[in-house]
Amino acid sequence: MDGNGKWTDTTVLVVDATAAGRNAMSALLRRAGYQVVPVGGGHEALAELDVRLRKGILPDVALIAMDLPGVSGVELCRRIKTRPHMAGLPVVHFSASSESPGDRRDGLEAGGEAFLTVPAEPGEIDAVLRAAVRASRLRADDQAVARRLTRLSETIFTIQAARSLQELADAAAEGAARLTGSPAAVFFLGPDDELYRATSRDRTTLDMPDGSAHRVVAGLLRRLTRGQSGVQITTVPSPLWPAGFFRPGMDHDARLVLIPTEDGRASVCLATPTRGTRRVNPENESLVARLAQATVLAAEPLLMYQVERHVALTLQHSFLPRPDRLPDLPGIDVVVRYVPASRDAEIGGDFYAALRTDDGVLAAVGDVVGHSLDAATVMVEIRHALRAYCVEESDPAVLAERLDRMLQRYHPEVTATVCLVHVEPGTGRTRIANAGHIPPLIIRDAGTADYAKASGPLLGVGLAHPPPTELFLEPTDRLLMITDGLIETRGTDLADSLEHLRAAASGALPGLDALCDTLLVSFGHDREDDIAMLALRLAD
Repeated sequence: MDGNGKWTDTTVLVVDATAAGRNAMSALLRRAGYQVVPVGGGHEALAELDVRLRKGILPDVALIAMDLPGVSGVELCRRIKTRPHMAGLPVVHFSASSESPGDRRDGLEAGGEAFLTVPAEPGEIDAVLRAAVRASRLRADDQAVARRLTRLSETIFTIQAARSLQELADAAAEGAARLTGSPAAVFFLGPDDELYRATSRDRTTLDMPDGSAHRVVAGLLRRLTRGQSGVQITTVPSPLWPAGFFRPGMDHDARLVLIPTEDGRASVCLATPTRGTRRVNPENESLVARLAQATVLAAEPLLMYQVERHVALTLQHSFLPRPDRLPDLPGIDVVVRYVPASRDAEIGGDFYAALRTDDGVLAAVGDVVGHSLDAATVMVEIRHALRAYCVEESDPAVLAERLDRMLQRYHPEVTATVCLVHVEPGTGRTRIANAGHIPPLIIRDAGTADYAKASGPLLGVGLAHPPPTELFLEPTDRLLMITDGLIETRGTDLADSLEHLRAAASGALPGLDALCDTLLVSFGHDREDDIAMLALRLAD
């Protein structure tokens, strides 16, 4: 509407079979400030609407005569309302006062918004058309808001299901793009200044800004959120915002919605392109702000988990001897491998040990049930208890009993699995106690491999452990011990996985390092659990 009260941006499709009536109505509407598209019949009107739909310029309202030949005014309205992309077009029927009283009822039942009896005063025609357009625009606005709220709720559901900060960033970026209809980028600045980022576009790494651009963004987030709380919305002009985050190689001002976490140690930023604050859509901005609030709530436990995972990894690395710093074990060669789970997976309680005893060497591989800092802490206690117990005792079954009692006393809610192997280097005599763990695999020089027949209850349940299984290792034999993180895959039968491991180990090249490296290549990609592995043989 212009300053004189005329609807200069409103287009009316006038459908009237009589040229005189069509021209008179068109002239009246043009004087009132409307844009007019006159057509002479129903088929012509549908063809015109199809053309305008393809161009994205549908009229704002259709003024349709009831007495059209061929396709009547009522039928034309019905056809318009049944087409998905035209259903929102408001229809006003008009008819001479001498027409049947049922015309008004038929027009409304077909989906029309109003009915005019002509001749009518210009002001009445203008008022009816304005009311129909206003009602249509209000409906369209309500429908658009409902769609945005639906998209917001769908996005919030997705981000709440995210298992990692990267998954969360990806979901939030895609959700912001759906809400605003434009590219979007999301950034999480963690307490260690590590920047997680995601964009809503399927971009190759060649398209993405380089590391210097990410450092600029991290610096901006630090400055903008320092000492702040709650939602902060601001525009960063393109000279300060690196190019390429929204579209490859292009400069944009960035509209940022920033929220620090409750403790202020990290922050979330949702960014969309803009051309200054005058182009901001308040409704979009409100929805993005709500999305940002939901995102920061979802990010906080994931950030806490990152900290816990870092502590657990540090704990494990501190107490598990490094492969190059194993104790001197006379008469036995030992190789170990430890691979933490993929970044997004939970930390476990996997461990290994290789210890000297008075009459040989004790090797152990185990796993505390659970995935948490608590599991890693109990793992450390089991390793230290085992070191203390084997000073005076080398029978693996006795050691398993003692570890079981220790867990029942100090951690009655925790269970663990462990395989204990004691080897006497001079004779090759090997005793095995297996507490609910994968049994050791004996790989012979002839290219065969078999699991030792050793089993028993897991630790922490208070059941008696059987005597150790006894066998003799040949100088060319290799004994392999693993945790289930190496082979366990969701949806795969354990027996099949064990057989796959046996076949891969029997075909590995000679040597302990070759054996471990072959199995890690075959099984160890992007595992959902930690991997601990120990291989030993009699020394030459």
